[in-house]
Amino acid sequence: MHTTNPYDVIIAGAGPVGLFLACELRLAGLSVLVLEQSEQPGSPLKRLPFGMRGLSASTIEAFHHRGLLEGIAAPQQAAAGASAGAHWIKQPRRPGGHFAGIQFHLDAIDSSKWPYRLPGPAGTNMAVELEQLETVLAARASAMDAEIRRGLGVDDLDQSDGDVTIRAGGETFRARWLVGCDGGRSTVRKAGGFAFAGTDPEFTGYSVEVELADPDRLEPGRHYTATGMYTYGRPGTIAMVEFDGGAFHRTQPITAEHVQAVLRRVCGIDVTVTALRLATTWTDRAHQATAYRKGRVLLAGDAAHIHSPLGGQGLNLGLGDAMNLGWKLAATIRGDAPAGLLDSYFEERHPVGADVLDWSRAQVALMRPNRGSRALGAIIRDLIDTRDGASYFADRVWGTSLRYDLGGVHPLVGRSAPDFELVDGTRLGELMRSGRGLLLDFDGRAPLRALGSRWTGRIAYVASTARERLGLSALLIRPDGFVAWAADGEPDIKEAAQAASRWFGETR
Repeated sequence: MHTTNPYDVIIAGAGPVGLFLACELRLAGLSVLVLEQSEQPGSPLKRLPFGMRGLSASTIEAFHHRGLLEGIAAPQQAAAGASAGAHWIKQPRRPGGHFAGIQFHLDAIDSSKWPYRLPGPAGTNMAVELEQLETVLAARASAMDAEIRRGLGVDDLDQSDGDVTIRAGGETFRARWLVGCDGGRSTVRKAGGFAFAGTDPEFTGYSVEVELADPDRLEPGRHYTATGMYTYGRPGTIAMVEFDGGAFHRTQPITAEHVQAVLRRVCGIDVTVTALRLATTWTDRAHQATAYRKGRVLLAGDAAHIHSPLGGQGLNLGLGDAMNLGWKLAATIRGDAPAGLLDSYFEERHPVGADVLDWSRAQVALMRPNRGSRALGAIIRDLIDTRDGASYFADRVWGTSLRYDLGGVHPLVGRSAPDFELVDGTRLGELMRSGRGLLLDFDGRAPLRALGSRWTGRIAYVASTARERLGLSALLIRPDGFVAWAADGEPDIKEAAQAASRWFGETR
């Protein structure tokens, strides 16, 4: 029983979100315990073909800022290349993503619409295998001395003004804070009394690996039909949706006979399933917690918001939660957080989650098997193939223009900092590895140097020009890589100091 030496933070869930959050908290020197219900980390559904996930620009930047990107990207190149090749290599144009299955193409995107992005290791999108991503994050968390215990899911919790008591698998643990990263059916969310509001499902989705008596009877690719939608990859990889109000999801075992019946209804062809190798169901249920914090209990990832996997934005949304929350919770525990810093986690991330849920709902509306949706789909196809249309959809899918409302007047404030390359070859991403804030002064002004010294230990001051500085003279960057203050000309030192106080507290 862990009662005499409570942890700073206990995280429920050892998926990518929980593991990344553990890394962020250990970077700040906090004691962290991760409890995971599953005995083993691996699963066939986390491997190809169903385990492939797309990473958005903000996620790639977060991994770059923490020195994780190379380790994540390198093992994925062969697998991601093979998967992508199977999907687009025979097409004359390479797609960059899709909206309800309607592709936008890389050659139509106008990157000049993102004036604050610079070329570098952190691109706009990449594909990873979920199991490999978890392996890399778990290895980093363990190397940083985060304690990970498997086979222990949270059963119940109680909290007081000073800590949280967690019961898991017959054991009792205490922590100053608890973060639920335990998925869409989160026990932490339910035990913590969080309201979960949203819309009910319209369909049951299936991801299956089957053997077919005649694989050539189905045409590869994505197809909309009078009863739903299916995507087929030979010889037997199928994703399909049937608009049944989500009636079959997790209500009974998935059998080969059932999959065959649904597939026949959706595709309209009398195909025969001779063996079912792998199957899972999902829905378009879209719900979001109305609060991300209750006392000393917080939510992140799917515990805070669920939606259909259409567009592949759920993983990115959760990892963004972890990056946003980690440094704020650490500062709160250290005691140097300014007033309201932890509240800003919900204020910044809840609107982002709400937008993703609506993006998912819009895709469902386009997929409904009726004439209105098909007519709307034809219009979207025309729009998405224009330069402005492709750029808009890429922006939304890749998250390139994510901006928090931080109140600054400069257009860069609230956006992810450009990955500047300094004259000595150092990139901004490398300067963010410590998890501290960064005051980047391109002209080495004494007043800014003095300002940086006031927050020693919380803000790193760097005076160096860059090969391309985008007209900027200085900027203050939060630990999560988002710009808190920026100046084009002569910096307003008072304004910079106010931004530093807002995000890093008062100096002693």
